[in-house]
Order: sequence, then C-alpha cells, then structure tokens
Amino acid sequence: MDDRFNTASGWVLFSGIVALGASIASGMYFHADGHEEFEDGEWGFFVEGAEEEGGADAGPDLGTLLASADTAAGEKVFAKCSACHTINQGGADGIGPNLYGVMGKPVGKHAAGFAYSSALSEHGGEWTWENMNEWLTSPRAFASGTKMSFAGLSKPEDRANVMEYLASMGGAPAKPEPAAPEPEEGEAADAPGAGPGAVEGTPADPAQAAGAMGGDQPVASENAGGDNAGATKVD
Repeated sequence: MDDRFNTASGWVLFSGIVALGASIASGMYFHADGHEEFEDGEWGFFVEGAEEEGGADAGPDLGTLLASADTAAGEKVFAKCSACHTINQGGADGIGPNLYGVMGKPVGKHAAGFAYSSALSEHGGEWTWENMNEWLTSPRAFASGTKMSFAGLSKPEDRANVMEYLASMGGAPAKPEPAAPEPEEGEAADAPGAGPGAVEGTPADPAQAAGAMGGDQPVASENAGGDNAGATKVD
C-alpha cells in the first residue's frame, strides 16, 4: 500500500514540476511579464508605411493653412519640442540644436558646431515652408536615419502654427500662396464666353452673326413689293 502511495505521489509531483517548467518557458518566450519601452513615452506600435497607404483627407493646401496660422497656438505646440530645443536668440544647443532663425537656412547646417546626423547634414536644400512641413509630419520619412526620435505632428493645423512660431523667431522666406478655389458645379456656365451668343467687347463669330440676324430680322409679307425708289410698297 505504501509503495503504491509513494509511486502515485511521485507522479503527481513530477507532473507539477513539468507544468511549472512549461509555464516559465512560455512566459519567457512570449514576454508575458515584460514591458517594452517605446520612444517618447508613448505606448503603441509604429507601422512603417501606414501613412503612405492611408486614405486620410490631406486637408487644405499648405498656403491656405499658413494664411490662418496662429503664432500663440504654435508656441503652445512647440512646448513639446522644448525638451530638446531652445529657440531664443543665442540660446544654447541641447539634445537638438537651437532653432532661432532656422527657417530659410540650409538643412542640417544652420547651427554652427552642432553634431547633426549625416542623414540630415547631407540631405541638401533649405528649410522652406514645404520642407519644414514634411519634417514636422515625420522626421524619419524626411531624413531616414535621423537621430531625432520625435514621431511628428499629425495635425496640419499644428504644423502650420509651429512654423508660424518659428518664423516669428528670426524670420522666414515668403509663404506659398493659397491654392485658387475650384469653381463650383454650374459656375462655369455663367463665365464670359461659356454660354451661347456673342460676348460684349469681343468680335462676333461670322456664324453667330448670321444666326443672330436671321433670328432678329422681320420676314417680308407675300404681298409686299418694291417700287423704283427702292422703298417698300405694301398693298
């Protein structure tokens, strides 16, 4: 009896050890108890290429956004950047370069002595409104390999406001013009020359002139005839 009890107890203990070992192994493999650290303190997953394939509305054009940009609102959004950047004139470089007067300057070269990444210093071009808008949208997409870990600003209005604030600190090149609004449906028909007939101030087409005369001239009656003087004679 004792032998059977000892044998059964041994099997139960062995099964428990096997189950415990399997649980520990699976936990280590699937990181069940681990917590991954994400950049900028945000939780989530970065899906490369998701922005390019997305069908989100691009919103107003850059010129239209900049026409209504607000400096004060941009200063508030820039607070996200102040952990790495200063923007006051003569300010010291931090993790990132001082940004006073950055608009219009060469990309990756405006702050003398700062150790830019080669991805940025070799990018070329200047910090135009268009380039700065792309950079603020996604630094990684603008300069692959950049040391800047900021994910970007997803709202076009936030980007426009930040650029307006940057422009207020040291100047900027001329803004792009807002795109001309597209004519609404039916508006083209009311434009000069769009409808039938001649346009005032322009020479009439011969065919139009002939058609207009044909429609406006009276038709002589059958009993009308001409006298020797060329006057019309009516009975």
